[in-house]
Amino acid sequence: MHGSPDGSSASPVTSPVPRAVTDIDSARFRSVLGRFATGVVAITGIEAGGRPTGLAANSFTSVSLDPPLVAFCVAHTSTTWPRLRTAPRLCISILAEQQLDVCKQLALKGGDKFAGIDWSASPNGGPVIDGALAWLECSIENEHVAGDHVIVVARVHHLDKLHDGEPLLFYKGGYGRFDG
Repeated sequence: MHGSPDGSSASPVTSPVPRAVTDIDSARFRSVLGRFATGVVAITGIEAGGRPTGLAANSFTSVSLDPPLVAFCVAHTSTTWPRLRTAPRLCISILAEQQLDVCKQLALKGGDKFAGIDWSASPNGGPVIDGALAWLECSIENEHVAGDHVIVVARVHHLDKLHDGEPLLFYKGGYGRFDG
């Protein structure tokens, strides 16, 4: 089926026949999937002892409207996830294009990930990153082991839009913005 997004006919574009690739190493896999642009979120919570903690993720998606579910993936090597997953509620902040520094700080291993990051509390006390485009407060519904990651399905309890603006995007291994 060929056509444009508005439904009108368009002439087919010929392209070379794809070659079968059977040697799928991690570098090639990452290179190919890097052509899919994603947004970036901060997944945060209050760990035992009352300190905020969090991590950055670009593997975030909506799952269901009824019930309201979202999902994200976390690497098995994450040292933050074991502490974060014990929080009674998680907050997911959708990062804005000017929040690359927040993303990089939450992606660091060890240390106080929230040093210098301003936040306010969600209805149940979770950290909502100041300056984010929107936020969702969730509880973990299910976890599914999938290769070197865990897929976390979370139920949304509260959410809101905070600001208009452009999202922080991840594309081809780097961060950028939407120009359009």
